[in-house]
Amino acid sequence: MDGYKDFTLDPLNFPLQEMTTFVHTLHRDGQKYVLILDPGISVNNSYQTFIRGLEADIFIKRDGVPYLGDVWPGPVYFPDFLHPNGSKYWANEIRIFHNLLPFDGLWIDMNELSNFNTSPPTPFSTLDNSPYKINNSGTREPINKKTVPATAVHYMGVTEYNAHNLYGFGESKATNGALIEVIGKRPFVLSRSTFAGSGKYTAHWTGDNAATWDDLAYSIPTILNFGLFGIPMVGADICGFSGNTTEELCRRWIQLGAFYPFARDHTAKYTIHQELYIWESVALSAKKVLGLRYRLLPYYYTLMYQAHTKGTPVARPLFFTFPQDIETHNINSQFLVGKGVMVSPILESNATSVNAYFPRGNWFNLFNYSRSVSVNSSSYVMLDAPLGDINVHVYEGNILAMQGEAITTKAARRTPFELLVVLSNGGENSSGEVFLDDGEEVEMGGEGGMWSLVRFQGRFIRRKAIIIESEVVNGEYALTQNWVICKVTILGVKNVSLKGYDLYSRMGMFKKLGVRKSLVKGEGEFVIVEISGLSLLLGEEFKLELKLN
Repeated sequence: MDGYKDFTLDPLNFPLQEMTTFVHTLHRDGQKYVLILDPGISVNNSYQTFIRGLEADIFIKRDGVPYLGDVWPGPVYFPDFLHPNGSKYWANEIRIFHNLLPFDGLWIDMNELSNFNTSPPTPFSTLDNSPYKINNSGTREPINKKTVPATAVHYMGVTEYNAHNLYGFGESKATNGALIEVIGKRPFVLSRSTFAGSGKYTAHWTGDNAATWDDLAYSIPTILNFGLFGIPMVGADICGFSGNTTEELCRRWIQLGAFYPFARDHTAKYTIHQELYIWESVALSAKKVLGLRYRLLPYYYTLMYQAHTKGTPVARPLFFTFPQDIETHNINSQFLVGKGVMVSPILESNATSVNAYFPRGNWFNLFNYSRSVSVNSSSYVMLDAPLGDINVHVYEGNILAMQGEAITTKAARRTPFELLVVLSNGGENSSGEVFLDDGEEVEMGGEGGMWSLVRFQGRFIRRKAIIIESEVVNGEYALTQNWVICKVTILGVKNVSLKGYDLYSRMGMFKKLGVRKSLVKGEGEFVIVEISGLSLLLGEEFKLELKLN
């Protein structure tokens, strides 16, 4: 930005021509460029965004004139997103700047609203002098502390007192609509301030946390709460925002943060550098956990589709899957991704083990399938967690569609699929699904859109065979992308041998193939069954029958 002014570039350090080349390079390499914006518009008579805002008369007012705040650019006015022309003004500014620099998304900050000044209260006002105090950092502050005063007025006389908590929501909605209008693709918006319903329009990060072990631990209940609030794309600043992090804290934080729905390493301006490559130990941990995250991207994306269509969170408390297990109701040091992947992180310094709670059944380590935890009744289990490791387990009864690791999500989307089938010990069907589209259509899974949904089922047949099959909805899209399943890995099988298998497609029976098997003894009672060398079209229904001795 030029002097922190929205919709500008610093002409000396970030000239337009060089920035345009930079963004085109990112796009060529399958990457995206997201800009940050604050709502405060610099009061500057040579600044066209300010001039257009004055002409449209869309700024929040106090005593009949635009309210003057103070944020990063200095004196600012704040757009009124309750004004019918406020969103039009905002969309026009986004369009003008996008015509200059083709960015892909917007990160909207400071939109509580945040104000570096505290305006004096209007005399005798019951709004500015409200008995309500803000519990800010443990102190009871006046309601106007470092924000727009409660007596400021929005469109049609709505006071800031009544509209304050809606500001971030209104800006998110306006930004979302503007990006659809300007770019014509599914928008990416990241907002610091949210309200009920914001999840329809924006992702969220949990604000200015601190580089402390307490805030590492607090991040779990925070993201779980926001999932329950209907904001599924949420995460905390990995390694901490305020204050200097440490190598150990950053290593443990990326191990956890890699499994947030929204995962980002971010820090304040004057703290030490905390890029994940700064410390070798952090880099090694990051490669490991981010590698698994990339393999799980189809799973995460499907959970986003479920959040869009059903309202279910991506990151979930354990009681979401195990509501009858009363012990899970108070657990906030572990969480589920979807219904069956459990993350059990280290949250204290110098710890190399974690006392993790396991609901009844079989759980398999996603970093090493041969390592499993089996509990006949729900209980706590002490797990090793060396400095470079985190425990992530998948629960019996789940089927995960996974892809390969890559440098970018675009490249990962072109890798073959692997099905991880975790059979249920109780004889129930295992299940899972994967939603597929181009990631850019505005309506996710809309009628007539380019998308596919593939559902999977797996089960034992009298312990003599294993059946794995798929059901495809709208399979044409997946077929056009030539996505294939190259390997099926089956967990939850006790000591058996594999005689062979038959593979059927929607069109009939495939040619019977020779037996390809890999039975690997686990550390416990289970073996791993792998069927590799496959080329199953994901968009075509199939049935795989494995015959057991």
